[in-house]
Amino acid sequence: QVQLVESGGGLVQAGGSLRLSCAASGRTISNYRMAWFRQALGKEREREFVGGISGEAAVTRYGDSVKGRFTISRDNVKNTVYLQMDSLKPEDTAIYYCAAGDPAWTVATISTGYSSWGQGTQVTVSS
Repeated sequence: QVQLVESGGGLVQAGGSLRLSCAASGRTISNYRMAWFRQALGKEREREFVGGISGEAAVTRYGDSVKGRFTISRDNVKNTVYLQMDSLKPEDTAIYYCAAGDPAWTVATISTGYSSWGQGTQVTVSS
């Protein structure tokens, strides 16, 4: 099973940017579907799909609330997935989780499509 470690979270003002990183170990993830989900305070039963990328970066998908502002990418040499977040809004405040699924050319937008999860990194956007 792959291990995932997120980093890059923090406090930023509205309109600012952050880049999250998800470093994978234990397995090469170049052909694995990967995704970012987030969970806001008070919504502990709901993990919202943020963005996903298929194996070999063939396909990317985004949640409606972040389209045009967030970009997911992967560096197969570093075995790392990134989430570039621009034009951040207070409603983007949440814990962001990296997730890994099986080797696939498609992106799953539900959490059950992924079997490995990181511990999460907090993103707080102030108004």
